[in-house]
Amino acid sequence: MSITEHELEIKLEGVEDPELGDDIISLGLVNDVTIDDETARISLAFNAPYAPSELELGNRIREVIQDAGLEADLRAHVGEDHGFDDEVLPRVRNVIAVSSGKGGVGKTTVAANLAAGLDKRGANVGLLDADIHGPNVPQILPPESDPGVTPNEEIVPPRSDGVRIISMGMMMEDDDDPAILRGPMVNKFMMKFLEGVEWGRLDYLIVDLPPGTGDATLNLLQSMPVTGSVVVTTPQEMALDDTRKGIQMFNKHDTPVLGVVENMSSFICPSCGDQHGLFGTGGADTIVDKYDVPLLGRIPIHPDFGADGSEGALVKDDDSEVQSHLEDVVGEVADRIGEQNRRTVAENVTYEPTNKLPTETED
Repeated sequence: MSITEHELEIKLEGVEDPELGDDIISLGLVNDVTIDDETARISLAFNAPYAPSELELGNRIREVIQDAGLEADLRAHVGEDHGFDDEVLPRVRNVIAVSSGKGGVGKTTVAANLAAGLDKRGANVGLLDADIHGPNVPQILPPESDPGVTPNEEIVPPRSDGVRIISMGMMMEDDDDPAILRGPMVNKFMMKFLEGVEWGRLDYLIVDLPPGTGDATLNLLQSMPVTGSVVVTTPQEMALDDTRKGIQMFNKHDTPVLGVVENMSSFICPSCGDQHGLFGTGGADTIVDKYDVPLLGRIPIHPDFGADGSEGALVKDDDSEVQSHLEDVVGEVADRIGEQNRRTVAENVTYEPTNKLPTETED
């Protein structure tokens, strides 16, 4: 006799979420189990597409299903019942804010490579350049066309190697034109970028914030459901001081800090391959220890990473010596997004075998 749905649920209790320390059934991560014609259709409360940890959890679930003699059909669905905002940006799954306490630490380069790296994994990604006075995203990811406009006067972002991007830099007649704007006008442009862009369906929207803790960042935190923030720093103590202030700001606004990226962590000599700590070593470790946030990765100084102004994200350049460091950061960020989202589900859903959620359409 074929296994029943209840029996399969009991077997799935053997799949543990390694980050949350409990099984996926008890955590409320299984929305629905249906068996039809020797196929088990499982709806999962996962919301970090292409995150390595969630892909691994999916593989373990498939193994349980196959051991039960069934074919696996896994789908993903989360919504308001799981603790997620369905009103603001309903077609955007995750908003990731990339910030820094001060300028010049490579925040935009990290944001652009994070967006390109998630696109490389297969996700639908948008990149919002919210640094109104220093819009550098188009230099790394040049748009393939001009922005469009819908009949409702919403901006349609162009693509750059698969990533949809919007930047103040696209609105300037000349690349060297400064954005001479006072506070109210900056806020006006920010709100247009936050509320007046037709992104379409996105798995991840990366927001490259201006440095510091000013109005633009506060507007984002108050206007968007930010899944989490990535803080970029360099090893110098002055940069670390400002990084601490940035983390405190996110904590005061109940925005999860996904972790810290230490850029310019060391210099890789292009001729001999030796590494040298030009700006000190291990500076980000003090942030990690004090605020109990993950270190998402260390990115070395290298001539082809943000130094020569070359176009394109190096995370997609197989010949770059920096690519592996960037790929590690992308994977870590996706995993932290997945962990944060599954924790949100666990905090908002009480598992009741007799009260299943309806199965959703295919993801």
